[in-house]
Amino acid sequence: MESLAPRFRVVPSRADEASVQETDPVRFAVAAALLKARDVGERNPASLILAADTVVSLEGEIFGKPANRDEARATLKKLSGHRHRVITGVALFRKDEERRLTGYEESLVRFRGLDDRAVEGYLDTEDHVDKAGSYAIQEVNDAFVEELVGDYDNVVGLPVRLVAEMLGKFRAGERDGV
Repeated sequence: MESLAPRFRVVPSRADEASVQETDPVRFAVAAALLKARDVGERNPASLILAADTVVSLEGEIFGKPANRDEARATLKKLSGHRHRVITGVALFRKDEERRLTGYEESLVRFRGLDDRAVEGYLDTEDHVDKAGSYAIQEVNDAFVEELVGDYDNVVGLPVRLVAEMLGKFRAGERDGV
């Protein structure tokens, strides 16, 4: 973020992502990001709010952050040996101008076949906590990932190139309504 906006502050959203009813992974990620942006924007109406939400999708199933270790284990086993989508929805919102701009980035990740030992060893690190799809690519690297097609930063959680592009468009007055 510092390379995009030298002055910023992190304000956690209180929005409940579980309230998003979208079943399409792209629409879900964008709607969740916008929900978060609106929540923070209501409390900071004169600020430009950037919010993002990342999901992992395999054959239409959406995997967000795991509720517990058992859910993380089940997710990793489903992803094992398969190619899945990593989608980050991004929303820019400014309440006092009633302007918003949304977008998304999608990357494809193929996992190696994971044995129980690899999954349990990873879960022991607790790096799965608070991670869409129950993993942090920067932690699992080649141990889990066989192939990555697309933006690595997106898989980490913030597609920097997309955010830079969207900030330029927002500052130029582009919007997609409210």
